[in-house]
Amino acid sequence: MKSSMLQSTHRGALLLVRDSPESISGQAMWPLKTKYKHMKKSNDHTNGIVIEFDSGIIPPPYSHVYRLALDWNGSELIAELELHYTDREELTVDEILDEGFTAKDDFSFKGTLDYVWKKVVSIEFEKTKWSGRQLDEGGLTLSVLEDGKTGAAKAPTDQEGWQMLAQDVIQAIYETSKKEAPLTVNYRQVTNEESIECSITMNFSNREAVLVSKNNSRIINWEYAVQLMKLVFSPDYNYDIAKETAGNLRGSYIECGDGYWHELGKGVVNIDTSFDAVGKIKDGFENLIEE
Repeated sequence: MKSSMLQSTHRGALLLVRDSPESISGQAMWPLKTKYKHMKKSNDHTNGIVIEFDSGIIPPPYSHVYRLALDWNGSELIAELELHYTDREELTVDEILDEGFTAKDDFSFKGTLDYVWKKVVSIEFEKTKWSGRQLDEGGLTLSVLEDGKTGAAKAPTDQEGWQMLAQDVIQAIYETSKKEAPLTVNYRQVTNEESIECSITMNFSNREAVLVSKNNSRIINWEYAVQLMKLVFSPDYNYDIAKETAGNLRGSYIECGDGYWHELGKGVVNIDTSFDAVGKIKDGFENLIEE
């Protein structure tokens, strides 16, 4: 089996990479000495935020740090990203390539993002709860951009939620900068009566999910599409029996953006027998087809 953690074509942004049905963030929850308290909310002088992340104790080539600044002081949303993979001097180039990375995965960006991300990030920031203690062994911190100055870094209690949101923004940066194309997942349902195909394209650049089905294109609910993509990358995919074309026999088939088609239930199997991700993938696509 090829692990589902290695399937995403968007690995560079650390997105849509899921490790289990129970923990679908694709990131470990780093230890926190937690003493929860509410901090002062942002005010009219808040011009943006700075997100800083350290992956902590995970080994190379996965270990990394990044700094992501989002400044909405003017009429545009300005994003600045510095992403660096750490401790790779311990590995050979072949060892790095074997894990699906490249020898040059560090990335820098400064430019504008679609303003939709200002609303998403600022709303999340407004409801954030904070820990009064320092992070142990890596994690994520937030700083306020206020009147042109960066405030003190503080750790949100919801580490997983903020890591996922930051990953989404990084993916938006990757697409905006043309480093990566949007992810498109294709699905085919073959019955005795007909064969129906559809696709979902996840445009993180403007936070729109586009469904193409029966020669029609429409925008679907973003959160629904995100949850469906989490399910798509939850099972194990057997690339030994994958095909370059979709099947024509009765069944359900999926292609996850890499050109290889898999039959659900045969080439795609659940990791956890107590969680039927494969069945939920079928239901998720079939609900969209039937609308």
